[in-house]
Amino acid sequence: MGGVDRVRYVDFLRGAAIVVVVLGHWVITALVRHPDGTISAPELLATVEWAQWLTLVFQIMPVFFLAGGHAAAGSWRRHREGGGGAAGWVRGRAVRLLLPTTAYVGIAVACLAAARAAGADPGLLGTVGWALAMQFWFLPVYLVVSALTPWLYAASRRWGLASTAALAALAVVVDVVDLAGHGSPVGAANHVLVWAVAYQLGFGWEDGRLPGRRPLLWTVAGCGAAAFAGLVAYGPFPVALIRVSTEEVGNTDPPSVAMLAWVLAQCALCLLAAPAMERALRAEWLWRLVRPLGRVSMTLYLWHMVPVLAAAAAFYLTDVAPEPPVGSGVWWAWRPVWIAVLTLFLLGLLLALRPVERGLLRVGRAVRPQAEVRGPLAVLAGLAGLVCAIGTLTVRAGEGLAAGGHSGSLDGGGLRRGNGPGAASAGPHGDFPPPGYRDLLLTGGHSRTPDPPPLI
Repeated sequence: MGGVDRVRYVDFLRGAAIVVVVLGHWVITALVRHPDGTISAPELLATVEWAQWLTLVFQIMPVFFLAGGHAAAGSWRRHREGGGGAAGWVRGRAVRLLLPTTAYVGIAVACLAAARAAGADPGLLGTVGWALAMQFWFLPVYLVVSALTPWLYAASRRWGLASTAALAALAVVVDVVDLAGHGSPVGAANHVLVWAVAYQLGFGWEDGRLPGRRPLLWTVAGCGAAAFAGLVAYGPFPVALIRVSTEEVGNTDPPSVAMLAWVLAQCALCLLAAPAMERALRAEWLWRLVRPLGRVSMTLYLWHMVPVLAAAAAFYLTDVAPEPPVGSGVWWAWRPVWIAVLTLFLLGLLLALRPVERGLLRVGRAVRPQAEVRGPLAVLAGLAGLVCAIGTLTVRAGEGLAAGGHSGSLDGGGLRRGNGPGAASAGPHGDFPPPGYRDLLLTGGHSRTPDPPPLI
């Protein structure tokens, strides 16, 4: 039962991480309708500073990379034992990620194009197109880490935890250089290095080197938490584990040494909880609740902002939604209702998307994603395609899906993105809207183009 129990726990972690990300985005999304009919989206974590502590709960991506590393290690080992090569395995992982993403982008772009042809305001489409792509930050990072799996795995097998420690040490050096250079290009490397630490810890979990070393795990958890607390209390880092526009230094843009400390603490705690959670997931009734998350996790991640847009149009533009002051006790009391409404929208969307998911399964089987890649030209073509996909997703994460769209509004006017005091609301690992879109205001005036949002 041990292997089955562990697989169930890995699936639980991946599904739970996606659900927490979705809930985090929904909780901190604040909309305000003004008497003149305009709508603004104040940045909750900048205007209600204590809410930054909520990111300690909602910053759950270390868990996703930990579970992803465990799954990738087993998959790569089986593929290699069956005579497969790195190119075929990487192609298979990329196809599994990019197929649903391509379908999502195709549907979203088609809807945006249809709306534009029907005369919708370009500014509105630019805003909606950005909201539909804000979660793309994760995809290029995960594609890069997945593509490096054969080499990261080889290093883990040869040097064990020392290879993970080397990644962590390199990430610390990169962050020091980034801080000293006030945002040098070198810092971008931590988008891969920090998350690769969690990913490679998953290798140690999968091959059995970590689960039995509980004293070590307790030490890592305690030291990681203490390091995070010290860096926040005495260093330049904020407590928020996402980007907040009012902070000069962030923990995710790129991932900082404070984020690295949090990664280590969170991953160690997940491994410490493994025996108890594996026993709990033996209960079939609980597993029946968890198992469907694995089938729809990618759909949840890609489509979860659509209900926000639908609810904004249905309840805020029509002045139906109650609007107590953002951050007030009454506002927080209404958050469960907001989450419940978005959940209903999302459930309906999942039902509507079932034919699309079935079609993607058929396409996935037809393209034989992990078929061997033969010949240097085929390998180079696959590499070029992967680089193109990573670059495109990175650009779309910053600019949105409405090519050429400028800032706009839901009421047909222009959307002014300025630098006023009301900043954009940030999500658990991305921003909605991002820093640079501060004082997101739906007005009838002209707009000016903001700086592109950062990859965080």
